[in-house]
Amino acid sequence: MSTFTVKAYGAESTTADLKEMNIERRDTTLNDVEIEILYCGVCHSDLHTARNDWGGTMYPAVPGHEIVGRITKTGADVTKFKVGDLAAVGCMVDSCGTCESCKKDLEQYCLNGFTGTYNGKDKHLGGHTFGGYSQKVVVDQNFVLKVPENLDLAALAPLLCAGITTWSPLRHWNVGPGSKVAVIGLGGLGHMAIKLAKGLGAEVTLFSRTPGKTEDAKQLGADHVVISTEEAEMDAVKGKFDVIIDTVPYIHDVNPYVTTLNISGTLVLVGYLGGLEPILNTVPMIMGRKSVAASLIGGIAETQEMLDFCGKHNIVSEIEMIKMNEINEAYERMLKSDVRYRFVIDMQSL
Repeated sequence: MSTFTVKAYGAESTTADLKEMNIERRDTTLNDVEIEILYCGVCHSDLHTARNDWGGTMYPAVPGHEIVGRITKTGADVTKFKVGDLAAVGCMVDSCGTCESCKKDLEQYCLNGFTGTYNGKDKHLGGHTFGGYSQKVVVDQNFVLKVPENLDLAALAPLLCAGITTWSPLRHWNVGPGSKVAVIGLGGLGHMAIKLAKGLGAEVTLFSRTPGKTEDAKQLGADHVVISTEEAEMDAVKGKFDVIIDTVPYIHDVNPYVTTLNISGTLVLVGYLGGLEPILNTVPMIMGRKSVAASLIGGIAETQEMLDFCGKHNIVSEIEMIKMNEINEAYERMLKSDVRYRFVIDMQSL
């Protein structure tokens, strides 16, 4: 298969800083579109992959799965897009297409494993896929999304991961007007959960450990803020929430939050991967048919639905724009939660 070379930014090893490198992209096949990348959001997963925190990273690693750009070339069989169209790519660039999950538009749960935008198995060129920290990307049209023209393109980028990660559970658990939703944690995911839940018509509460986030949360659309370290405030919301979106990315005690669910309420983990400690107490769950569940991004149809909704309701992320060569510093700041609320790379700077 013929290829072409593009500039990218990636890591050569677990301990290496990200730096400029050249990578190969495939020429467009019949069903592909080639996208010139204008903006790429920066996700915690990018950092975890670059540093092999989860194991299994293949090097060189080129992260980036919140991609917004313009189509520069299309394959002969492409019907959904034309050259010049704005387009977006999220966390997946392929799936088997034939399993029960894929048939239900749940490619994120592909039973044969979806192909990640980076660090996935590249079935065209062999080796592994490279992400959006690069000049261009070539993707099957069925994994490319249409972009609402009215939204700020840079601020739209994080919707492709932070947005869909919170939208999917809000939709699956039927959040709408009259729903009482709480969000744990105010970062990249948390701030999107607030905006989207509010957009869907819910009454939204933020759980925060520190009073410092109250003003920000209200500006983003939260109706209430509960300081989770204050016993009296936690007691006041016992049995209140239909759905809690838990965006905390590290191990933490979910038991105090379970008691704030109402009958048949669900707490959905979207930030943390791993075992829960302290152990989950089932008593409040059994006594109120309460659930602790989890959710992963969303399928392509659902992601398009979210982008269309955001276009209609003018919802985008709060971002800080950086140049490509500032990425290593941005990673360090991200580890300290020193970003409000998502970094986005201006890819022209590459």
